[in-house]
Formats: sequence, structure tokens, C-alpha cells
Amino acid sequence: MGADLEPETLVDAYSRGLFPMPTEPGGPIGWWSPDPRGILPLDQLRVTRSLAKSYRRYRTTVDVAFDEVVRECGDPTRPLGWIDQQIRDAYGRLHRMGWAHSVEVWDGDQLVGGLYGIEVGGLFAGESMFHHARDASKVALVRLVTELRAGVPHEGRLLDVQWRSDHLASLGVIEIRRHEYLLRVARAVELAPALGG
Repeated sequence: MGADLEPETLVDAYSRGLFPMPTEPGGPIGWWSPDPRGILPLDQLRVTRSLAKSYRRYRTTVDVAFDEVVRECGDPTRPLGWIDQQIRDAYGRLHRMGWAHSVEVWDGDQLVGGLYGIEVGGLFAGESMFHHARDASKVALVRLVTELRAGVPHEGRLLDVQWRSDHLASLGVIEIRRHEYLLRVARAVELAPALGG
């Protein structure tokens, strides 16, 4: 519990398998390390025929509208919303320093989905995603995995999604025990970043 959301604190926490989240909306910051932990192995992403069609339909970008993505993820009308102004400010600072990244999904000129997270070496820790159109958050995830697998060897890279849900499991997310996750994190953070952290 406690501590601050300064860039050095956040990067150090992620590299040790922790992430911040208020213990309740508007409450104090807790530092979480779930057991088990949800991850998406980069070679196990499941892309259905309908998702592939949606991926071709939308336009995707990386780091074009970071603040807008975080704002949409923090929509206070969403159930269990926890992304408040202090979180938006903290991750905005990380983005300007090259540690935090977003994937945007566009229908024409309208932002209809996206995700954001932190990249520390070969670890990408997904924080939140949103959608306003069918499959838009899934399309963002497909683009993220494509980026993480492109251009550099992806063996040892780790895509952390915090917790497994049925929705994420349908895309290939699995659970691993905390001790295994921490071993993978220690190796992953030594790799070169794929998105440019």
C-alpha cells in the first residue's frame, strides 16, 4: 500500500512483477502481484475468422492518441472504473518518456477502441483496453501482438494481462503461477524493447 506514482517507482515495480491499482475507487494505491497471473503467449493468440475480418476493416495506429486512449479506458461510467486523474497523469509522464504505449483503433477518423500499457525491455504489461465498436479492443490486441513479434526475436518476451477472464481466455490468455511469472519477468526485462521504451 502507498508509495508514489513517479516514473522510477512505476518502472521498478513493473520490473518486479507489481502494478498499481487503487484498493477501491478513490482509495489508496495498492501494489498488486496476482497469483495466478494472466499472460498471453505471443504465439498463442487466437484470431477467429470474424476477428480477422474486423482487423481488416479498422485502421490501427501505435502511440498516436495515448492520452485519448487512457481517458476512454478511464471512463467513470464503466463498471469498476479505477483510472483517475492521478493515474492518467502518471502514465502520461511515462508515455512522454517512452515507457508507456498505446494502440488505437479507428473507424474512419473516429477512435473506437484501444489499449495502453507499459513496456520494460521485453515485458509489455497491459493496463486497460476499451471499445465503442464490435471487436475494436480485440483488434487493438492483435495489433499489439503483431508489433511485439515483428522485427526482433520474440522468444522470452512477455505480454502480461494481469488477470485471466473468459473474454481474454478466448483470445489465448493463460494463467501461470506467480513464481513462474517472476522468473519470466526477470528474463524479459533484459531484452530490447519492441515498441521503443
